[in-house]
Parts: sequence; structure tokens; C-alpha cells
Amino acid sequence: MPDVKHFDPEVALDQVMTLFWRRGAEVTGIAEVVQATGLSRSSLYATFGGKERLQAAALGRYLERQSRPVFDALAADTRGVPAITAFFERLVAARCTGEHARWGCLVTNTHATAGGGPPEIREILDRHHDALRTAMRAALETARAKGRLRPGLDPEAAAEALTLQAYAVNLRSRAGAEADVLLAGVRAVVGAFTLAEER
Repeated sequence: MPDVKHFDPEVALDQVMTLFWRRGAEVTGIAEVVQATGLSRSSLYATFGGKERLQAAALGRYLERQSRPVFDALAADTRGVPAITAFFERLVAARCTGEHARWGCLVTNTHATAGGGPPEIREILDRHHDALRTAMRAALETARAKGRLRPGLDPEAAAEALTLQAYAVNLRSRAGAEADVLLAGVRAVVGAFTLAEER
């Protein structure tokens, strides 16, 4: 008779995602995962596979639950540059205050430690990057249509720069950088793309 799961895999995956986000997957052992979820090693391996597959599942869940709704909202925002500014203000606030203060971003943290990691993890990192860059590009295109970007600005390159700025906020906030310092950096980058009346 097949073994019957006496736990909710969705709840367990949320617990693993939170653990990896707070602690870092690279320094978290399976014993800590067992303790956090209350599951046995055999149940974890039977349900999720080894640690790399578990990390990929947690990372994918973070992308879909934490990141993608924010990116979709940015892409749909019709304000242009103010939408980008608001995105970063919310990002800094989330990274420096509240329940997940100083945790950084699970995806960004994984970028910093992934190296030559397994393909399924690299694929999720790329999907996250592409989704954020696409959202930034959409906001920039809206701003350009409103006549608010500097002439000659390449929206694709600017979207990439803003995406990298988001990673920087995530990493520096985890290291303890203050919110006002992070926001000053963001405003300098956004201001370099923006006509004076939009600042």
C-alpha cells in the first residue's frame, strides 16, 4: 500500500520558503528543515526530493507568491515614473521594517550564492529577473509616452539598471543599510532618467 501523506505539502513548502528566506538555503541543513516543518527526512525526500529540488520549489513559490504580484502591479500602473518611485519606496519599507525586515529577498539572496547551481534554480532566477525587468520597462514606456523621460534614453538599458538597483536594495538592506541611504541611491538613479519637472 502506498504511504499516505499526513501533512499538507503546501503548508510545508511555505515553512521551508520562510526558513530559506530568513536563514539562507546555502547555510540551512536538512536537520533544520526537519525541525521547522516537523516532518521526517523520509517524508521530505519522498514529497520534494533532495535539498536542491526543495530549494527550487521554495524559490518558485517565492516568485509566484511574493514577487510576481508586485511586478504585475508595477507593469499595470499608469503613472510612469511615480510608479517606479513608489515601487522602490515600498521595497525599501518592506526590507527595512516589518515582519521580514533585514531578510532581503529570497531570489536576490540566491543570486548571491547560486554560483553554478542546478539548472532549475538558475531558470527561476532568470524568470524573476525577466519579470522584474519587463515590469520596469513597461513603467518606463508609460513615462516616455507622457514625455517624462530624458531624450535618447534607452528604455531597455534603463529597465536593466533599475532591476539591478532593486537587487542592490535587497542585498544592502539585509546587511543593515538604513532606509534613507537606500532611498537616496534609488532617487539618484531614477533622477538620472527623468526630466526635471518629474523629480
